[in-house]
Amino acid sequence: MSVALRNAQRAVSVRRAPLRRAVCALRAALGASRFDVGLVCASNALMQRLNGVYRHCPEPTDVLSFPFHQVEAGDLPRPCCRGEYNLGDIFLGVEYIHQQCCETGEDFDDVLTVTAAHGLCHLLGYRHDTKPEWQQMYQKEVQILEELNRLTGSRLRPLTAGLF
Repeated sequence: MSVALRNAQRAVSVRRAPLRRAVCALRAALGASRFDVGLVCASNALMQRLNGVYRHCPEPTDVLSFPFHQVEAGDLPRPCCRGEYNLGDIFLGVEYIHQQCCETGEDFDDVLTVTAAHGLCHLLGYRHDTKPEWQQMYQKEVQILEELNRLTGSRLRPLTAGLF
């Protein structure tokens, strides 16, 4: 199945092919290779609008995930037909992420990949509203990023280490 990537902003240059490959590998590490994923690289304005509408927080953010299925953390969807082999859509706030990277000195492409991993976990029911939920999600992010690191030789880690 596919990862459909759309760059809906012009403020930041995005290396789409490596990002698409990373998301495909992360999806495989989650056991969800058979499912489509939509990935949208978004501006601060779009992220602010979406965050305001869906989370009642009208400010830009790094990632918003819109799952196609509602599942418990760790479960894969059980589609009834071909059209339901879809995890959902991830909106990456690339302008926001780029600004953060400029402030912290972190590598933009690495942070974009880790943020996409976070968004994928959200599509599969992982949350971080409580400490136990965060711990479960954090461990899943570590697991899938370690698999990506093994495949690519990178050294990516979740960004949410100090959340709780």
